[in-house]
Amino acid sequence: MPKNQYAENYSDFLHCFSKKKRLRYLVRNIVIYPLSLKTHKISTSEWIRFPYYHYVFNDERRGFKRQLLLMRNMGEFISLDNAVELLREQRKIGGRYFCITFDDGFKNVATNAWPILSELGCPAAVFVATDYIGSDIQRDQALLTRFYATTGYPMPIEFLSWDDCRQLLKIGATIGSHTCSHLRMSALSPEAVQEQLRKSKEAIETELGIVCRHFSAPWGRPSQDFRQESDPILAREMGYSSFLTSERGLNFQGQSPYHIRRDQLRAGWSNYQLRYFFSRNN
Repeated sequence: MPKNQYAENYSDFLHCFSKKKRLRYLVRNIVIYPLSLKTHKISTSEWIRFPYYHYVFNDERRGFKRQLLLMRNMGEFISLDNAVELLREQRKIGGRYFCITFDDGFKNVATNAWPILSELGCPAAVFVATDYIGSDIQRDQALLTRFYATTGYPMPIEFLSWDDCRQLLKIGATIGSHTCSHLRMSALSPEAVQEQLRKSKEAIETELGIVCRHFSAPWGRPSQDFRQESDPILAREMGYSSFLTSERGLNFQGQSPYHIRRDQLRAGWSNYQLRYFFSRNN
């Protein structure tokens, strides 16, 4: 597929990876299946789990709906605002909940994921890297090249526009910050981290006319991609109510909303893959 064409199907996207990487994905899926049969049952305690995605391609819509239906059989869906409120107040969670989020801010979240979320009555949050919102594959090649070079994506995926974000707000989405430039916070000075937190928040609030309350760290691994001891504090000082990571696991009563664990998923994964990850780190 030409480099100046956006990826629309995961099959095309995957095909652009190297043969070695595609083989690694295949082997990983094969290995997980027998492991999923041996794992413990999913925790029946009271918890909030935050599955997160980056994209939902055209050929992943059916899989995405199947995954949401599987989650609905395990617990209830809850909005990010309500989830953070439960954690902050340190009161009894009183159930098992899933809070769906998306990182980066790709357009197929609006076109492919949101109709399914709306159909199933599932609230969700979208974390946008503000420098890339409204970017154009022809006009902004240098900007987009920087993003795809650091993320390792083999071909471009179209980003949301600010109008797309406004439409998502109208139909119930929560919009949060994913920094301006999608850089590793651990590679930045504290002053640069503050700037990323502040400018992205200001851009969202100016463009959308809302208060931006939530933040998701790019890549999100504690002590690798952000400074666990200081960056969440900076986010709180900037007025954010939450700080979401990519550390897998459950979130329980009394846990800080400035270190929320999440489970990265892909919309095309089989149910056994979800059961495997959901049965770990209980």
